[in-house]
Amino acid sequence: MRIRLYFLVLVLFAFNANTDAQDSVKLDMARMKTYYFVMLTSGMNRNQDSISLHKIQQGHMANINRLSKEGKLVVAGPFLDDNNWRGIFIFDVKTKEEVEQLLKSDPAITSGRLNYEIHPWMTQKGTYFK
Repeated sequence: MRIRLYFLVLVLFAFNANTDAQDSVKLDMARMKTYYFVMLTSGMNRNQDSISLHKIQQGHMANINRLSKEGKLVVAGPFLDDNNWRGIFIFDVKTKEEVEQLLKSDPAITSGRLNYEIHPWMTQKGTYFK
C-alpha cells in the first residue's frame, strides 16, 4: 500500500512538473517574434568583369539601404572570410514568400552572383544587437 501511495505521488508530481513546463513554454512563446534569416551564398555566376561587378555591388548596397529604411531588413552584412557563405540578411516581414519577393529586387541575386537559403528564425521580442 505504501509503495502504491508513493508511486501515485510520484506520478502526480511528474504530471504537475510537465504542466508547469508546458505553461512556461507557452509564456516564452508569447515573448518570441519570428524573423527570416537569409544565408547568402556564392552563386553560380561569379565571373563578371570589374565594371559589371561594381554596378552589381552598387545596386546590392542601394537595395540593402532601401529595405532597411522601409524597416523590412533589420540586419545585413558580409562574412569576412572567403568561402561559400557570403553574408546574411535578417528580415522583419510576415511571410517567407515576401522575403522571396524582396530578394528578387537584389541585383547580386538576380545576376546569379549570390544565391540564398531562407530560414524562419525566432528571438525574444525587443532583442537588439549591440
